[in-house]
Amino acid sequence: MFGCFLRWIKGGSFDGRKLHDWDINACPMSSMSFAEGAAGVLGAWETGGQVYFEELATANAALVSAAGAGKGRKHPRVAVGGDGEVLMAWTEGTGWQKGGSLAWQAFDRNGIGVGERDGAAGVPVWSFGAVVARPGGFVILY
Repeated sequence: MFGCFLRWIKGGSFDGRKLHDWDINACPMSSMSFAEGAAGVLGAWETGGQVYFEELATANAALVSAAGAGKGRKHPRVAVGGDGEVLMAWTEGTGWQKGGSLAWQAFDRNGIGVGERDGAAGVPVWSFGAVVARPGGFVILY
């Protein structure tokens, strides 16, 4: 909504597109995030227990998912470094009145996983992580 509002103020136009199908008869109890980098704006979201990110302004952009089978992954967060590298963090095992763990993985500018997926226990109830790019790397908060 905020992005649309800014474009409206500047007199520009915008359009929408569906990112993913997900038939669900419940509240997913998840969230999404956005991050801006030199190549554009990334969006990250959860569908069916897996987390994804994609360059939003590019038609037919590559959809990138976290490594491994997605089951119980929620609240993805992305940050883009100066070299175009992306860090995505997400929660695993969180739910209604239930904490869990945090996992993360780095991706190169082409969406290819760099290194191994990593993680840490201890995400409190009603919480999730955050990621921030800084010169020479990223900071993960939870």
